[in-house]
Amino acid sequence: MNLRSAQALCAGLLLACALQGAPALAQPRKDSVVLAMTLEPPGLDPTAGAASAIAEIVLYNIFETLTKVNGDGHVTPLLAESWSLSPDAKAYTFRLRKGVKFQNGEPFNAASVKFSLERAAAKDSVNKDKAVFANIASIDTPDEHTVVLTLKNSNPDLLFQLGQATAILVEPKSVAGNNTQPVGTGPFKLEAWNRGSSITLARWDGYRHAGSVKMRRATVRFINDPAAQVAALLSGDVDAFPRVAAARSLEQFKRDKRFQVLIGGSRAKTILAINHKRKPLDDVRVRRAIAAAIDRKSVIDGAADGFGVPIGSYYTPGAPGYIDLTAMNAYDPARARALLHQAGVTLPLELTMKLPPTPYARQGGEVIAAMLDKVGIKAKMENIEWAQWLSGVYKDKAYDLTVIAHVEPLDFGNFARPNYYWGYESAQFNALWVKIQATAKVDERNRLMGDAQRLVAEDAVAAYLYQPTWITVANARLKGLWKEVPLFANDIGALSWQ
Repeated sequence: MNLRSAQALCAGLLLACALQGAPALAQPRKDSVVLAMTLEPPGLDPTAGAASAIAEIVLYNIFETLTKVNGDGHVTPLLAESWSLSPDAKAYTFRLRKGVKFQNGEPFNAASVKFSLERAAAKDSVNKDKAVFANIASIDTPDEHTVVLTLKNSNPDLLFQLGQATAILVEPKSVAGNNTQPVGTGPFKLEAWNRGSSITLARWDGYRHAGSVKMRRATVRFINDPAAQVAALLSGDVDAFPRVAAARSLEQFKRDKRFQVLIGGSRAKTILAINHKRKPLDDVRVRRAIAAAIDRKSVIDGAADGFGVPIGSYYTPGAPGYIDLTAMNAYDPARARALLHQAGVTLPLELTMKLPPTPYARQGGEVIAAMLDKVGIKAKMENIEWAQWLSGVYKDKAYDLTVIAHVEPLDFGNFARPNYYWGYESAQFNALWVKIQATAKVDERNRLMGDAQRLVAEDAVAAYLYQPTWITVANARLKGLWKEVPLFANDIGALSWQ
């Protein structure tokens, strides 16, 4: 062996020994995540807009609430440490967490709770759950960390509702800017908003439990095309896509060990909304004809690739007091044509159907239009962007028909809302809803909810289509994702990498 070979052998042996004895270099733990959503929110204040996409960004991340709705639907304390209920079920006493601050340094206390809830109930409030807060008769603050809510009518759903995005607790000095520069008490702050592309949240080091938040940064991308959603997941550009339109690619994801697939239920209702303020849609016979022209199973297959359960009213199976009304306005094209004839409608009846950019709406709209055509209704489809839907359909009511999913679990009171976008006005329903709100006994309340379901089905306020089943596809190593969808939220503070 020559000198050079011996030196090389010695060097190799020394290196091998060093490597064998030395610990492996630790890989840095991943501390960022990329999520995706179908729709971009129009703003970031959930008390100022109806879009559920707002809550998907801010709820439990930037803003917090007195209570928290968890992935299994169970309600636990959040900014309230605990609470107690009076014997008449009308007074709730909340004990608040101490030492909590807003992201601008201001203290969180009973005064900020009182301000937030009174703001939600104020005359000029546009909060979509304003009726919940208007039911509060008084808000007392006996000390800095105690709040007593006294209700006009008992409300067994209040603790859940106080965990929804419409019940966020805001800081009075910064509240005017929350739509673009939100200030909350949550674990994340807004870092950047690239309109039309993404929102980035950064961990707030001043959060009371900052050490337990594993993600330093979270980016949320907006992708509404189903093929692009699937491609983003397969390429690894997106770590998780809650409520993704990937049903047609589901087996591919299930076979690929890089991914986890979560399939969960919801309290969402996908409907064909009908504008009662436009003739002849103000005639219940015409609305019933529209409903009878639609085969719900075909809509579920076409809009949701089979991932849904038919509904016959604005209520979902499994909800308290649910009754099955799918037979009331069942698929019957001959009956649909007869009802149109009885209503004196000259065929073809030409209507517009405005479709937001969600895949279920665009795909479902095509199926529904083909069915309506068979009974003499020509529904002209118009694809619009989400901002156009919110302004033109929801706000200005400039539409005949639209396909939309109402994802809030406790929004049956929409039928009693004055000037709501579908234009339903019923003194009978309003009286029934008042009675429901004043009823404390669970069994009686559920019976009355059955009456309410039956009434809005008989009135064919909308064509009730299906309860969606939501699909989440994510990196297999990402932990903390929700499977069930009790409400629309992405709890980023609970996420971690395995």
